Amino acid sequence: MPAPTSLILVTGATGYIGGRLVGELLDAGYRVRCLARTPAKLESAVWRDEVEVIQGDIEGDLTEAVSGTSAVYYLVHSIGEGSDWTAREAAAAANVRDAAAAAGVKRIVYLGGLGAGDDAEEELSPHLRSRHRVGQELAAGPVPVTELRAAVIIGSGSASFEMLRYLVEVLPVMVTPKWVDTRCQPIAVRDVLRYLVEVLSVDAASGRVLEIGGPDVLTYREMMAVYAEEAGLRPRVVIPVPVLTPRLSSLWVGLVTPLPRSLARPLVSSLVNEVVVRDDSILELCPGPRIDYRQSVQLALERVEARNVTTSWSGAGIASVAAPLPTDPGWSGGSVLRDVRERIVQASPEEVHRTVCGVGGTRGWYAGEWLWELRGLVDNVIGGPGMRRGRRDPDRLRVGDAVDFWRVETIEPGSLLRLRAEMRLPGVAALEWRIEPLGSTAGQARCRLVQTATFVPRGLWGRAYWYGVAPFHTFVFPGLVDGLKDAAEQAGRVHSEAAAAV
Repeated sequence: MPAPTSLILVTGATGYIGGRLVGELLDAGYRVRCLARTPAKLESAVWRDEVEVIQGDIEGDLTEAVSGTSAVYYLVHSIGEGSDWTAREAAAAANVRDAAAAAGVKRIVYLGGLGAGDDAEEELSPHLRSRHRVGQELAAGPVPVTELRAAVIIGSGSASFEMLRYLVEVLPVMVTPKWVDTRCQPIAVRDVLRYLVEVLSVDAASGRVLEIGGPDVLTYREMMAVYAEEAGLRPRVVIPVPVLTPRLSSLWVGLVTPLPRSLARPLVSSLVNEVVVRDDSILELCPGPRIDYRQSVQLALERVEARNVTTSWSGAGIASVAAPLPTDPGWSGGSVLRDVRERIVQASPEEVHRTVCGVGGTRGWYAGEWLWELRGLVDNVIGGPGMRRGRRDPDRLRVGDAVDFWRVETIEPGSLLRLRAEMRLPGVAALEWRIEPLGSTAGQARCRLVQTATFVPRGLWGRAYWYGVAPFHTFVFPGLVDGLKDAAEQAGRVHSEAAAAV
């Protein structure tokens, strides 16, 4: 059993599970080394300064990577990467196995996939068959292996969950193959991480295959229905059609979701297999409460961009590991639509922030005022606050203040103002301004003003709304940031002249 201060190698640290596991291991007191083909991908990780990073590939020379480590986490896959991806997965597993044995590693921990196994009547999909083969290759050496097998992992960034998310959000009516009624035992990412960390200190988990799952066994149809409820969507109509093959299904999944088709196809093929826990030994080895499916969906719906959730591993809690991380793929976390405008302002950050904090109310929105008034009128008609609230004070803002149909969410003096929309919308909207100092030129302070409008659409209507109003954005948002720039520079000149006169 590795000691709590042991050095642990994590392969796949740039991936969905690996990026979250590193922080959990650090919190548990372990020292961590990460193996990455592209170390630069880890620069944005909150734990980057606390770990050692070695550039390398699991298919190459691993002598340096495994040297001095007591355990190796195998969290990589090559799904859909070329026609020979299954053979590459097996060869990579054998390479890690042999390198770990040569270095005297005490344990390998591997996260694989659930499935009935070789003795079952049901034939496993290529994806699940490869996951099992990787586990067999790792276990073929002298280093004890703990293989955890999971079904669908629920959290923003999990490919299977993201596929379900996009299907439900985009399609109010779904024509699906018969796999929609296949049973599955989903598990929250929080529980997966807990098991991955805890098995490392449990001697009885060494050399075993352990099945892990949440407390609920559901069909994919039921999982979609719960997601729609938690996402605030109308009930989805699901029409199973037996003639739809996994290959045809993967084509329309590729059209509807942003997942790469090379990844979507093997995942869809796996949906024909029932993936439920048949041996619950893990509950005795690693006892503790499990998160049910509905709560795991609620946590996964926490979006960093829309709710200003800070991802920190010190006391971060459950929500942060279920939300998207910077190292996740671009399609993680659902659709987040943005309009970003930048301007260089010849004024101090304090002056720019003061100007930004004066937006709305009697001062207005600098451009397209009639469009803002029209949007407020429409909002009034459909039961929203409209523009009638104005502002409490024309010059000062505090968190919680109303600004027309916005609400002040965050203020950081000299650097940030974020407003959250309270008008009636098929989604969640925010408008923020970030101010970055650029120093002074010839005695004149300069800064960069970054204006970002963010919209997280709810369902198909949310997407239709954003793209429907996009033409108006080309008038409103450039004029807004230009107006703020001009007003801040004018205020800066007035203050400079007043100071010079004194």
